[in-house]
Amino acid sequence: MERVNDKAIVFLPWETIEAQAKQQILNTAKMPFVFKHVAVMPDCHYGKGATVGTVLATKGAIIPAAVGVDIGCGMIAVRTPLKRSDIANPAAVRAGIERRIPMSAGKNNTRLTESAAERVKTLQQLAKETRATPDQYDTNWKLALGTLGGGNHFIELAEDTDAAVWLTLHSGSRGVGNKIGSHYIRVAQELCKKLLIQLPDRDLAYLPEDHPAFGAYMRDLNWAQQFALHNRNEMMDRVLTEMSFAVYGEDGHQAALERQRINSHHNFTKQEHHFGEKVWVTRKGAIEARKDNWAMIPGSMGTRSYIVTGKENAMSFCSAPHGAGRRYSRTKARGLFSMEDLGRAMEGIEYRHSKVLLDEIPGAYKDIDQVMEHAKDLVEIKYILKQFVNVKGD
Repeated sequence: MERVNDKAIVFLPWETIEAQAKQQILNTAKMPFVFKHVAVMPDCHYGKGATVGTVLATKGAIIPAAVGVDIGCGMIAVRTPLKRSDIANPAAVRAGIERRIPMSAGKNNTRLTESAAERVKTLQQLAKETRATPDQYDTNWKLALGTLGGGNHFIELAEDTDAAVWLTLHSGSRGVGNKIGSHYIRVAQELCKKLLIQLPDRDLAYLPEDHPAFGAYMRDLNWAQQFALHNRNEMMDRVLTEMSFAVYGEDGHQAALERQRINSHHNFTKQEHHFGEKVWVTRKGAIEARKDNWAMIPGSMGTRSYIVTGKENAMSFCSAPHGAGRRYSRTKARGLFSMEDLGRAMEGIEYRHSKVLLDEIPGAYKDIDQVMEHAKDLVEIKYILKQFVNVKGD
């Protein structure tokens, strides 16, 4: 841990952070409602307004861009009793998952499965009870439940050091969450402009807790966070169905395949108690890391991932990194790496050989093992995973 100034603490060497991200950290730390300090995680990199990897405790206001637009994005992981040798045909498993789960940006289900319909009912009831308005942002959100998305979202089969197979998945609140997040970033910018508030960065525009827009944001934000949880659960249930057919040749073995399920956000806001006070904690690319919190910190598509519990580090506001974090932008990665580089990085892994995945090459990301070394005061490692099947959209 390194103290940058009275209002900023970083959990990696300050000199290793890119200049633009450093400025974002300093800008965020200047905001008048920051409680104690900004805590920056070991996987931090340049983002919108605040860096990805920022943990921001505040009193009296929230910055929508410090949550981000993939509200509730996170990881789900299931530990199974299977061994890798039980997966006779990894290519067929990948193809089966791709048939069951729509992936890539803008790709939705054509109809609701029975389980998705039940989850949609739950979300509709939540919207009714809290007066959230998802239909205002995306009338197709129901058909998006149970879809992966693109970019760095993925589904993987991985093996831990005890030779157990895990099913893992990274996704969030899809288009509806993006539209909710983008809407309230604009609302905050317009409000700060109207109130003549001077900002170090317009993407640090905030919603004061005593303004009606704050309550509206929290209502829709909480709904989107729940959508993300249900979305991951729905997809994981479909992966388990595919595994039932792949291993047993029939449906119905899903319960026997599930030893443990972990489902956690890494883009979210909620009220917590820290240093004896009740504050809003916004984690943008960071997980909650309490002793009873199980979470997954993934590497890139060709590197190791970690199942962890928290150490409740007070200076981090009980937080930890969410993954490897990008080292190069997507454009720069496409200029630096070739398909041959991708093939070498993914040797031994069943994956889709496509140029659209080149900007997701492991070399475009930070070294996850180095990130975890810097996080040793934040989490306890329970399992180390290495993937042997990778599924991604465009």
